[in-house]
Amino acid sequence: MEIDNNVSSEVYTTSKNEEKLVPKFWVDKYKKEASKNWDLFYKRNTTKFFKNRNWVGREFPELSFESDLNQERKVILELGCGVGNFMFPVLESNPNFFIYACDFSKRAIDFVKNHEQYDNLKCHAFVCDLTTDNLIDNIPSRNIDVVSLIFVLSAIPPENHYNVIRNISEVTKNGSIICFRDYAKNDETELRFSSTTAQHKLQENLYVRQDGTMSYFFTLEYLKEIFEKNGFFEFVDGGYVARETVNRAKDLCVDRKFLQARFRRL
Repeated sequence: MEIDNNVSSEVYTTSKNEEKLVPKFWVDKYKKEASKNWDLFYKRNTTKFFKNRNWVGREFPELSFESDLNQERKVILELGCGVGNFMFPVLESNPNFFIYACDFSKRAIDFVKNHEQYDNLKCHAFVCDLTTDNLIDNIPSRNIDVVSLIFVLSAIPPENHYNVIRNISEVTKNGSIICFRDYAKNDETELRFSSTTAQHKLQENLYVRQDGTMSYFFTLEYLKEIFEKNGFFEFVDGGYVARETVNRAKDLCVDRKFLQARFRRL
């Protein structure tokens, strides 16, 4: 896991004035229509927006793309599977994996099920709102070895984060590993939200994009708090990850900041 412990989690002031919050009516509307807005996202972009997540195996050995025919069968749960950019490459490399994959966009799940590599003997995809639907309705109790929770929790309002963790706890085995990666506090995207004249801030650390989808920016302290609450999980390792991305079309270098961690089911 490539963690840079020198990356700070300090909060920076981005303007002289306090950020104005989006009016409550719109805050409630964005939260209520989260699934609808992601469905519209996939209607616009179909399967072309995200690249295959080939980097995941480098960061999390538990989710390695490297094929090992001697490896014992693993049951993996991918939360927020989108259109299968992680699931299908992993299954292609690891024939003895079985993957449960869910997303709260029905359109995304339809794309997954219509994929030429979709095989009921190797995977099961289903629509699920992690804040209200029980994973155990689609997955046997305490059945999962590894969970992929990558760029998912940020799309969910913080008041529902703990419900998602509790939901995961019901289908994971003792000793199973949760692989987490998401946006960190003071990522360039958050700073950009804060510096624009348009209102993007819904509440502390939670912002809305122009397309109506939401993004929460995490601190390690908060992440550990929601996972360790009630003793479901323990922190294994993790920290802040700094990356420089280049937009060649606009000749821009952007400093990105992510939070990456692993937790173990107790």
